[in-house]
Amino acid sequence: MRFHRRIRLDRIGSVTLPARLNSQVEVSPEVSPDEGTLIAVRALAENPNYGHLELPSGRLARVVTGNLLAGALGARQALHGYMGRVPDTIAVGDRLALLNMGGVIGVCDQPSTTLGPPIPVEVLGQISRDGVALSLRQFALPSCPELDPAGPPLVLILGTCMNSGKTFAAAEIVRILSHNGVRIAAGKLSGVAAQRDLLHMADNGAVATASFLDCGLPSTVNAPDLGAVARSVIQHLEKSRPELILLELGDGIIGGYNTGSILEEPSVLARTGARVLCANDLVGTWGSVQFLDRLGHRPDIISGPVTDNAVGTSYIDADLGITAANARLHPRTLAEHVARAAAIAVEWKP
Repeated sequence: MRFHRRIRLDRIGSVTLPARLNSQVEVSPEVSPDEGTLIAVRALAENPNYGHLELPSGRLARVVTGNLLAGALGARQALHGYMGRVPDTIAVGDRLALLNMGGVIGVCDQPSTTLGPPIPVEVLGQISRDGVALSLRQFALPSCPELDPAGPPLVLILGTCMNSGKTFAAAEIVRILSHNGVRIAAGKLSGVAAQRDLLHMADNGAVATASFLDCGLPSTVNAPDLGAVARSVIQHLEKSRPELILLELGDGIIGGYNTGSILEEPSVLARTGARVLCANDLVGTWGSVQFLDRLGHRPDIISGPVTDNAVGTSYIDADLGITAANARLHPRTLAEHVARAAAIAVEWKP
């Protein structure tokens, strides 16, 4: 039976960006409990600490009780946020939760001690277009069996965990190198869907951006082979004819977002020219270097809060034998080290 009603949305989550939704959408009462299913929900409460929804434009809009929202079913495993999953079954009227600011929706298994409970939402139905139920999978980039070994070098931005300075370092590298004439594309290969990080890259000069969301994934929690995702994103970014492709791996190199399968992908390993590790502390730095060494991804540069003063930089330089470069204090130094490691010729401006 095909029964659809039309509703007017108050907020559209950025996770739905590939579908290019309008504010008026069709809603079906039959909802597929699958990752990536696009759904409409009603906000049942507010959260003063984590109460905004990122729109497809990247702008944040406060979620008010009663707002009708569009999002996608997905999972999250944030060390400093919510832990949630796609429900086994789903029906109109079910109560779920807004798991991230991008509009990923699911069952919250573990609330955050600092953010408070996530915003509860009531399921209104699956979003459809011309009678066809919508899922992020329908808008995924084509698969790429193997990368061109002669393609532009890759720069991997890695971290010990979320909030270790990865996106800031990535944006500064893009800014400095693009200002000095290097054509750079940028992507994000793991994490939970939001446009904020990619917009930082674009605002700082990236000629093209893409992420796992463009491969039909609201998050990478349940994606065992992110190597395939990496290949598709890289192949897509190559269409912009970059000299360098910068790739941020969201969250940490160990965690719930399966970054290990990216690091183990042979064609990614072969193309990687530079690796930047962002870390918060010395123990995390040391452990990450040991872990990455075993995968053939020894960091070329270490950045993040661990390099905020000489306590960290001295240990990194002397004991680990790796260059330390702080993205906030010395962004050009960081970019120079990246260009050197990736063998990119740059005519530096004064």
